[in-house]
Amino acid sequence: MKKVAFIGLGVMGYPMAGHLQSSGFDVCVYNRTTAKAEQWVKEFGGSLALTPKEAATGCDIAFSCVGNDNDVRQVVLGDDGILAGLSIGATLVDHTTASAELARDLYALAELQNKHFVDAPVSGGQAGAENGALTIMAGGEADIFEQVQPVMAAYARFSQLMGKVGSGQLAKMVNQICFVNAVQGLAEGLNFAQKAGLDTDKLIETISKGAAGSWQMDNRGKTMCAREFDFGFAVDWVRKDLAMAFNEAEKIGADLTITKQLDGYYEEVQQKGGNRWDTSSLIARLDD
Repeated sequence: MKKVAFIGLGVMGYPMAGHLQSSGFDVCVYNRTTAKAEQWVKEFGGSLALTPKEAATGCDIAFSCVGNDNDVRQVVLGDDGILAGLSIGATLVDHTTASAELARDLYALAELQNKHFVDAPVSGGQAGAENGALTIMAGGEADIFEQVQPVMAAYARFSQLMGKVGSGQLAKMVNQICFVNAVQGLAEGLNFAQKAGLDTDKLIETISKGAAGSWQMDNRGKTMCAREFDFGFAVDWVRKDLAMAFNEAEKIGADLTITKQLDGYYEEVQQKGGNRWDTSSLIARLDD
C-alpha cells in the first residue's frame, strides 16, 4: 500500500481521509485536536501522528485541508511542519481554500528542498466529501499532477489541472464568485414564490427542469424554503473566501461589484447570528 498523510480532519478532511484509507492506502492522520484523530483511526483504521512532520515522514504524498492561510503555514512550515517530514521527491497537496500567493510561496519553498507542491482546492461541500464526489481544481506541474490525480480519485469525481501553481486557488475564487451569485438569485426567487403563495415544492420540481435549474436549486431549494441552514459550509468561511477574491481582483483589475454587494448581505446574515449557517442562508435576510 502507498503510504500517505492527511493533515486536517474537519468536516471536509475527515471523510476525505476516510475514502483514502478505504481505497487501500495506508493513511497517517494529524489533527490539532488529537481526540478527533483518535476517533478517525477508530472508525477507519490507519494511524495517527502527534505532529504534521511525524504524519508526513515516509509518505509519498501528504494532503492538507485546514482553515485559512495562517492554518496552512502552521501545519506546513517550521521544525514540526509537513515539509520537514517529507522526503526528497515527495509531494504536498494542499486542499485548503487559500490565497494564490501562499500557493506560490509554498511551491518555491518545496522546490528549494527538491520536493513538490500542488494547490488543489475542492468544491462540492461536506456532502461531496462524504460521498467521494468532490471536484478538484489544481495548480502545479503537469507530471506531478498526473501522479497525485489517481490518489485524489478516492474522494473526487473530477479533477483538472488549471495551470501553473496558484491556478487552482484562482479557479476556486471563480467558483465562489459564481455560486454566491446563484444563491442570491435563488433566494430572491423562492422568497418571491413564498410571498406569492405558490407551492414551492411543485415550483422547484418544475423550474429545475428548465433554464433556471442549478445545483443550488436541486440541493438547497427545499431547505431554503424551510429555513434549514445546517449543511457544513458556513457563512464565515465564504466571507473568508470572498475576501481573497476581492484582493486578487484589485491586483488584476476585475470588477466584482455585485459579488461585493452579496458579501455585504452575508455580513447581514452574520449580524442575525448566522455565522455558522450554511451559505444558502442568504434567504434569511429577506424575512425582515
